[in-house]
Amino acid sequence: MDRVNPATGEKLEPIEEHTAEEVDEALAGSAEAYAEWSERSMEDRQSLLSDAADVLRENVDEYAEIMTREMGKPIAGARSEVEKCAWVCDHYAEKAGEYLADERIGTEPHAEAFVSYEPLGPVLAIMPWNFPFWQVFRFAAPTLTAGNTGLLKHASNVPECALAIEDVFREAGYPEGVFRSLLVGSDLVNDVIEDERVRAVTLTGSERAGRAVGKAAGEQLKPSVLELGGSDPFVVLGDADVEVAAAVGARARTINSGQSCIAAKRFIVVDEVYEAFLDAFVREMEALTVGDPTDEDTDVGPQAREDLVGDLHEQVEATLSEGATLQTGGEPLDREGFFYPPTVVTDVPRDATMSCEEVFGPAAAVYGVEGEEEAIDLANDSHYGLGGSVWTEDLDRGKRVAREIESGCVFVNELTKSDPRIPFGGVKDSGYGRELSDKGIKAFVNAKTVWVQSAADQDV
Repeated sequence: MDRVNPATGEKLEPIEEHTAEEVDEALAGSAEAYAEWSERSMEDRQSLLSDAADVLRENVDEYAEIMTREMGKPIAGARSEVEKCAWVCDHYAEKAGEYLADERIGTEPHAEAFVSYEPLGPVLAIMPWNFPFWQVFRFAAPTLTAGNTGLLKHASNVPECALAIEDVFREAGYPEGVFRSLLVGSDLVNDVIEDERVRAVTLTGSERAGRAVGKAAGEQLKPSVLELGGSDPFVVLGDADVEVAAAVGARARTINSGQSCIAAKRFIVVDEVYEAFLDAFVREMEALTVGDPTDEDTDVGPQAREDLVGDLHEQVEATLSEGATLQTGGEPLDREGFFYPPTVVTDVPRDATMSCEEVFGPAAAVYGVEGEEEAIDLANDSHYGLGGSVWTEDLDRGKRVAREIESGCVFVNELTKSDPRIPFGGVKDSGYGRELSDKGIKAFVNAKTVWVQSAADQDV
């Protein structure tokens, strides 16, 4: 697999792809490991997950440097990502047994009924490059602890991350085969999904990839979870603290150099505070430091690949040609690597490119609206529905508006984020199913009903 350092454009040492024979061996090993792993006690699996958290924390700098080298993540954010992976391990190490405990159900006086949550088998995870550790661990921590085994098909530009994650579980003491990375291209994904040893599929990625994977899994009658793209609204109402909203908004738009499915992308601002918000927001965006991702002070690093800079610039230029106005940024930076500056456009038509497509980079579209009703209408005028943010000093109003926004999650006076304790996922073209919390660990289990009664109670 060819790799390029996005901060310099320099080629990294390639990593060999797995052959078809090696993939088959991994599938066989995963199925074989499942037979023993699924019989392990919950306490054993939780203990190993806690050990995985220790391995992550002991090697945080090493893993962060791999992310920065392969996909250009600013180093401070990379270290935070490793810490967040340890957090999700901590969470399920503590809560998995509680989440998957038998659920007693009252039925007949003479019968006992309960739901038993049992693992399915090997689960294939198809993961993206933008959060190359976190996306994997938010799948792996609950899924493995539920008693399944995991197969990771990671993005082709982060194979070193994939191998490092496999090493985390190995060093933590997981049995061989419980977690395996498959270094293969997208052309082999369908073959793996169709393999009878794979029992379920999860994907985090683009809408296009989600449609393909969902179709392939559906044809095999295999359960799937899809976390796809987003065009998250960031709604600023007339009673919001404009300065705080602008500061958090700039961070929400440029987190991970703008390469996040739940980054704020459409800034919807009521007219009475529009000018004040726009002035503050542009000022905050222009104050961000764009540069070397190994520098602790860098806010915005490179885009992960050269083609992504081209795609982002095409979206910005198309939106400007459709009637929008450029406030700042708007041109790739003339320097080594794949850099695009924080960019703000206004006067964006509802049918413009940046209104309709996911923008994966540090470019924001700002809209002015007359009031709350129009803000909600515009927020919902998208085929995506992953996350959202609402800004108001009236918390009851915030809760009411949040309920009216069509998305998997809405945060009031906070940027949209994932958290091991709460469900994460989308609606509409942002996918289906949920990760994290108790919902995530139950995504790939058999909720088996068990009914028990004495034969003497039969009415024969």
